[in-house]
Amino acid sequence: MAALPTTRYRKLQFNVSAVSETIVREYFELHGFFVRQQRKYITSSRRDDDEIDFFVLNPKPVAKGELPFELSSADLAAVVRAVVVVKGWHTDTFSPGLLANAPEIFRFLEPAVFQAAIKAFGDGEPLIKILVVPALPHATEGREQSIQMLKAKGIDAVISFRTMLADLIEQIEVNRNYQKSDLLQVIRILKNYGFFREPQLELFKPKRRKSKPD
Repeated sequence: MAALPTTRYRKLQFNVSAVSETIVREYFELHGFFVRQQRKYITSSRRDDDEIDFFVLNPKPVAKGELPFELSSADLAAVVRAVVVVKGWHTDTFSPGLLANAPEIFRFLEPAVFQAAIKAFGDGEPLIKILVVPALPHATEGREQSIQMLKAKGIDAVISFRTMLADLIEQIEVNRNYQKSDLLQVIRILKNYGFFREPQLELFKPKRRKSKPD
C-alpha cells in the first residue's frame, strides 16, 4: 500500500481530531457543562499535543465523595471544573507500552500549560485533569499498569469514547431535530433507521416459573 502524501495525511489527522473533539464537546454539554476550547487555530510554535483541548465547568455540581479514576456518565455530576485532553487513537490499542513510548501524551501536564487554565478559571475549586482515551486495556494486568502510569504522570481521571458515545446514543431522541449539531443529527438519523437498538437485556431478566399442571 502506497504511503499517503504528507499533506493528505495531515488533513486526515485533523479531520479525526475534529470529530473526536466534537464528540467530547457534545458529551459534556449534554451533561450541563460549560465548555471552552483552548483555541480555534493552530499555532506554529507549539504542537497540538502540548495543548489542553477543553476547559469544562459544572455550574451545578453535586457532592458525591471521591471520584473514581475511570469516570462514568453518572460520575460527572461531582466534577466541578476540569481541563480535558482528547486522545482519539481509534485504531490503536491503548496499553502500557503505548504510554511508555509516547511522551507527547503528557506534554499538556507541564506547569506552563496550566497558566492558561488558571487564567481561565481563577482560584477556587480544585482543577482536575481528565484524559479522554479510546479505552483502557481489557486484561487486568495491563489495565492496572496503565492506570498506575497515568496516575504517576498526574492524570486525575480518564473517560472512554465508548462511554461518551453510548451515552449520546441513549440520550438522543428520534422525534427531535438537532439541526444545530451535525453529530447529534447524524446519531438521530441512524437511530431512526434502526442502526442503534436497545441493549439486549433479556438474558438478565429472571426466568418465569413454569406453572404446575393442575
